[in-house]
Amino acid sequence: MIIILKPNVTDQEVNDLILKIKNEYPVDIHLSKGHNTTIVGLVGDTTQIDMENLVLNKIVDSVKRIQEPYKKANRKMHTDDTVINVGGNLIGGNYFQVIAGPCAVESEEQLLTTAKAVKAAGANFLRGGAFKPRTSPYAFQGLKADGIELLKKARALTRQPIVTEITNIMHLPLFDDIDVIQVGTRNMQNFELLKELGHCNKPILLKRGMSSTIEELLMSAEYIMSGGNEQIILCERGIRTFETALRNTLDLSAVSFLKRITHLPVFVDPSHATGKRELIAPMAKAAVAAGADGLLIEVHNDPAHALCDGPQSLTCEDFAILMQSLSQYAKLENKIMQ
Repeated sequence: MIIILKPNVTDQEVNDLILKIKNEYPVDIHLSKGHNTTIVGLVGDTTQIDMENLVLNKIVDSVKRIQEPYKKANRKMHTDDTVINVGGNLIGGNYFQVIAGPCAVESEEQLLTTAKAVKAAGANFLRGGAFKPRTSPYAFQGLKADGIELLKKARALTRQPIVTEITNIMHLPLFDDIDVIQVGTRNMQNFELLKELGHCNKPILLKRGMSSTIEELLMSAEYIMSGGNEQIILCERGIRTFETALRNTLDLSAVSFLKRITHLPVFVDPSHATGKRELIAPMAKAAVAAGADGLLIEVHNDPAHALCDGPQSLTCEDFAILMQSLSQYAKLENKIMQ
């Protein structure tokens, strides 16, 4: 349920209303102050709340029930776009960011070379997998804790915030100094992990499950937000369909739809979505046109010899070319590439 307040209400009037609601009903309160509208969201069992009684309050303009199961992620609850600040780099709203780097951290030389290249091309965030969940148990599983240390070393060199994926709740202490924690497609519905991330004061990049609906993605975000962490970045990375020509089917319609129904930033991963490096550039441009707030792109200094996902990784040179063209597309969509 949301309570839309009248313009020019005072902080004291809002606090008095919130206190009254808390004393009368067992619900959590979510206050959202937008540019033009102040909304009081009620999360919990609202079936016993008398809407007509609330409307009688002098500062209340209207009261509406939210039918969707996701409450905190719902744009009805929070009308303005959420903007997340990561070391001075803004994500969401009118800002457009690119997270780039290798699928997996393989060596110090590989990571530092790639980090410097993506930084020079204009990417403000460095990605790299230290823990790699792979379909085959015989495939490269990542450098684990050593990979995280290399990511920190790259950050010290390039001053880029680092993004890496968590695969096990037991590894959480290793992520204390990570700037953005990524939850991969296989863990999107690892609810115990999501609950723990709800207690972290860190941005979470939440990837859509390969066979998950949009509502399921938002409910996973709700798990994290219900724990108190509202710094969520949603990521469309392609879904599994009957089509076999590409690794996945990139659902760009989901991007535009998500921007309508949620206030959270929405990124697109064209690398995993297609699995083919020659399709990354056109899909990245299409993602900007669809309204995405950013991109997650795999870049490797030597894709032919990559230990993980070489065919879907751009070379450093091709990434630089893509970044030049993306700046023009972002301007067309009134997005700011910092």
